[in-house]
Amino acid sequence: MNTVELTQRIEASLDGIRPYLEADGGNVKIHELTSDNTLKLEFVGACGSCPMSSMTFKAGVEEAIKKAVPEILKIEVINLTPISR
Repeated sequence: MNTVELTQRIEASLDGIRPYLEADGGNVKIHELTSDNTLKLEFVGACGSCPMSSMTFKAGVEEAIKKAVPEILKIEVINLTPISR
């Protein structure tokens, strides 16, 4: 499968969760899809600085992508806010 097709499937999976992110003033965008099927995402808007972004990534974004596009081997968020303890 080529990069264009994978990107389209990733975008379709993200479209399913974007309304929830947008409701809180945020969003997610594809930063890069590498040749080894590593997906790099960027949280934007409120999601870029939200202390809950790690949980949003794991419970929502990552799950949606893995379910829809199992070819993606690794998912990273380039600006993920770490959980404060």
